[in-house]
Amino acid sequence: MAVAALALCAATVADADLEAGRRKAELCAACHGPAGNSVNPAVPSIAGQPAQFLSTELFLFRQGMRKDPQMSAIAAGLSNGDLNDLAEYFSSEKLAPPKHRTAPENAAAGPVLAKKYNCVECHGRQLLGQQHIPRLAGQQPDYLLAQLKGFKAGTRADIDGYMTQMAQPLSDKDIEVLVDYIAGLGAP
Repeated sequence: MAVAALALCAATVADADLEAGRRKAELCAACHGPAGNSVNPAVPSIAGQPAQFLSTELFLFRQGMRKDPQMSAIAAGLSNGDLNDLAEYFSSEKLAPPKHRTAPENAAAGPVLAKKYNCVECHGRQLLGQQHIPRLAGQQPDYLLAQLKGFKAGTRADIDGYMTQMAQPLSDKDIEVLVDYIAGLGAP
């Protein structure tokens, strides 16, 4: 099923309609903020995320393979075209600079942990994401914390299980440092 989801989303993102996505995205702003820039620390900013990642996540919510009371209900009514139009729109939007400021000690320790735990192998050296892998840099801190804790606890799944596996050796302190470091990436 995971391979089918990636193939479906990758094949159809090229056919997406940016303007249709912009119109469809009006509902999304209530939680994800204007143009996908969340002001709620618990809700992810989706501006500038890779289109394939966005369409895949919407697909997973729609199919019930990823669950959230609000997102699951919204995604349930979306067609494949809707998924890809929304993904095209939000991927084209610019991420607002994060308001979070990383503590100096975590600014030094964070890159070491990101390399040690292979964050940079999948999410890229600057943690900007690629294809079906999300951008982490500048993401909302409470959201990052909840996701990392969820992967570690096995209550948050990903398409291939790799994040769940990689989160297992993280200590609570490692998670705290990584979240503080990542959430502040890209701050002026």
